[in-house]
Amino acid sequence: MKVLPFKIPKPEQAALVYQEDHELAFYDKLHQHEEIQISIILKGSGSLLVGDSINDFQPNDILVIGENVPHVFRSDHQENSSSVMYTLFFTKKSFGSEFFNLTDLSDVQHFFDESEYGMKFKANEFQYDLFMKLKTQNKIERLASMLLLLNSLLQSKKEPLSSFVYEKKYTDDEGKRMNDVLHYAMEHFHESISLDTISEIAFMSKNAFCRYFKKRTNKTFFQFLIEIRIEHACKLLYRQQELSVSEISELCGFHNIANFNRKFKELKGITPTQYRNKLE
Repeated sequence: MKVLPFKIPKPEQAALVYQEDHELAFYDKLHQHEEIQISIILKGSGSLLVGDSINDFQPNDILVIGENVPHVFRSDHQENSSSVMYTLFFTKKSFGSEFFNLTDLSDVQHFFDESEYGMKFKANEFQYDLFMKLKTQNKIERLASMLLLLNSLLQSKKEPLSSFVYEKKYTDDEGKRMNDVLHYAMEHFHESISLDTISEIAFMSKNAFCRYFKKRTNKTFFQFLIEIRIEHACKLLYRQQELSVSEISELCGFHNIANFNRKFKELKGITPTQYRNKLE
């Protein structure tokens, strides 16, 4: 399977695609597709990389990812656990080139614009029920449910998943290169990763890699690496109460507690201890 672009399996001439994912882990390769994706997480947790940002996902999260936005799901590995996600896929032209240009649907255009950076919502009871009904609905009923869902999301509190998305479509070669870099970083973030090492993973010189990564993520590789480490630290602070802040610092690749505290506060606005106390 090519890493990028990713083709959504769909019946011939299907305008709206409904898909259920029941896996140990969600598809974890960097990919993009022409369809807008609206998903609800029913089981499982992990990290979602969209554009320049790492985000967490939990049950009851609704995730919206715009057309051709590169993204990676990274499910947490937990024993005897599975990941379940229900998704609607469609394009702006799935129902005809003028459908979403109708005056009655003018508010949806703003939703599509925001989807270019990804969005996350906490599902309310109405939205949850809409997703649960999709499995047994016919095509007309699913279309009606999609419109009801869009209308409800337009009125719901949201948070963006990214602040920067590389505008160009990735070629297959670029997609593989970036996927290899991201995969290595997310597998080895707890280790010391040198510029020499990550440049070799990308099969590029150090200077060329630095320019390449910055252009596509709007940040340096090491800024990105710190964000991965801090997001993992947040999970450990919440789930592993028996671990001290110092131990979590080490487990996340920081070998200096002062640096860990400083970087954590820069990204989260509070110290690791304050973050843990806030969750209690």
